[in-house]
Amino acid sequence: MEAKATAKMVRISSRKVKLVIDLVRGKSVGEALAILRFTPKAASPVVEKLIQSAVANAEHNYNMDVEDLYVKEIFANEGPTLKRFRPRAQGRATAIMKRTSHITCVVAERE
Repeated sequence: MEAKATAKMVRISSRKVKLVIDLVRGKSVGEALAILRFTPKAASPVVEKLIQSAVANAEHNYNMDVEDLYVKEIFANEGPTLKRFRPRAQGRATAIMKRTSHITCVVAERE
């Protein structure tokens, strides 16, 4: 059995999120949350909340034991990019890409 949670349209680029999720992949849920709590990255609170959501889904929907859960799978994909323009010198404008990401977390019980 496994439970899943997804965070969509998160306003952090997937490249920055991947740095954080690589720290917790394969770890037990308690250890993963402890690592995220002390990681000074902007994506840490988002990933922490996502893992807590996956744990809540596992507990509520599938009656899994929270103590035996681990992060089986976690990945971040690129979401839609918000395109904004900034005025520059001599009447020009440059594009500013505000990138988003979709993050998915799967937790499962250890055998």
